[in-house]
This record gives sequence, structure tokens and C-alpha cells, in this order.
Amino acid sequence: MAAGASAIGVARRRNALTRLLRNGRSPAPPTSAPPCQTGTNANPARFLGMDENAPRNRLLLALPNRILKRLMPELEHIRCASGQVLMDADSSLDYVYFPHSGVISVVAVYANGNTIEMATIGREGCSGVQALLGATMSSVRLLVQIPGGAAKMSRAAYTRALESMPAFRALMYDYVEAFLEQVMVSVACNGAHSLTERLARWLLMMRDRGDDDTLLITQDILAEMLGAQRPSITNAARELEGAGLIERGRRQVTIIDRQGLTKASCECYQLVRERVAFHLPKTYP
Repeated sequence: MAAGASAIGVARRRNALTRLLRNGRSPAPPTSAPPCQTGTNANPARFLGMDENAPRNRLLLALPNRILKRLMPELEHIRCASGQVLMDADSSLDYVYFPHSGVISVVAVYANGNTIEMATIGREGCSGVQALLGATMSSVRLLVQIPGGAAKMSRAAYTRALESMPAFRALMYDYVEAFLEQVMVSVACNGAHSLTERLARWLLMMRDRGDDDTLLITQDILAEMLGAQRPSITNAARELEGAGLIERGRRQVTIIDRQGLTKASCECYQLVRERVAFHLPKTYP
């Protein structure tokens, strides 16, 4: 009976995702059922008895202990350098990445070489959205934005885990819904809000995915990710710095007043947090 209910739940999620991709709309939160409790309310202390290389990615840590132990032999821990391309557009989708520090940008690449960021992935997520939907080729570039580390898993192992571990499969579907929420809000934000507001939102999103107020990022990269000219980014950053919210340094930006920066950001920052928290409770601290 439980297995049948699980299969029905997965089928419903898959159908909801199909409708979402076709219609470009987010499904309304259920009014009668409580939020899903398979999110990232994970306590790393539960795994202190495990190998010292145990993952610190919040999605993986949200799994039951026995499931995580089964996955660990499939995980390879890697370092991610700033500017490193983990996977390029139109290349074979060989691996799924679960960051535990740093930030990976999901970047659209145009025919003329221009790029723009569509979403970001930190310790709350993974790069498995396309693989979950059955893709074997990547349509996006995965670019390391903030240096850190990640656990990578082969697509074959990821697919086997989806098929054989219902808890893992359910969590991945929850994450896909949260990821799509982020992408759709980002698209709307790019057309609706000022560059200064979007820059504030981007810096806050990076801070949410790390433990340091100093972000190792250049203004050239900021311009590329936000689809703006460098002088425009300089002016926007100068505005935030003049308000005492950030401090610019060589190849880094330090957040001085996080609360003030939140007020300077557009409403999309809080909107994404709320929507992701609905699908993956307590993703952010």
C-alpha cells in the first residue's frame, strides 16, 4: 500500500512538472495538505559517525541515513575553481553536481558567445534537473561563480538512484519544482527591476549559499551574469557602496549591511526564498 501511494505521488509530481514546463506557470500551493517535509531541514551532526568525506550538501543531508550511505560510494568530491566550466552547453551530460560550498551558475549561451545567468546552485541544490527529466545532453553551461567544493555523481548512478530509491526520487522532484520557481522569478526580474535592485538580489543570493560576507567575485563577472555592461554594474555597485551596504575590493565584494541590502533589493529576493522554502523547508538558515 505504501509503495503504491509513493508511486502515485511521484506520478503526480511528474505530471505537475510537465504542465509547468508547457504552460510556464507555477502550480499553486495546496490549501488542504501541509507542506512537503522532505526538504532540507538536515542536521549534519547526524552523520558525524560517517566517513570524514561525508557530503555537506543540504539535499543529500536531507536524505535518511541509510539512503545517504548507499549513495556515498557513487560520490566523488572535487574542488571547484572560480571560472571553471563544469559542463558546457551542447555537451554530454555525464555528471550531476551537489555543491557543498561555493556557487555554480546555470548560464544560457547564445550563438554570438554572449551569456546570461538563468539560475544559481549552491549547497541547497544540485545540477540534476535536466538529468531527472531524461536529458543526456546539457543545454546550459555550468559555471563556477564562487569557488568551493562539490560532490559529483555520474548520470548513470544518478538515474539508478532515482529508479531504486523512492526517498531520493521524491526529494529530487521537490528540488526541481523549487529550481523552476527560481528560474521563472529570475526571468521576470530581469525585465521588471532596475540593475541596482537586481545586483542587490544577486549578492544576497550568493551570501545565502555561503558563510562569509566577502564574496570572491569580479565586476566583470557580475556584468556577465546580470546581462549588463560593466560601466552600468560599476555605477550600480557604487550606489550600493555609497549607501553603506557593500564594500568593493580587488576581485571581491563584501556585504556590510545585509538588512539594508535586502531593503535595496527587489521583492524577487524574498519571493524566491519563500517559494523555495515551500518546496524545501528550511533550505536557507
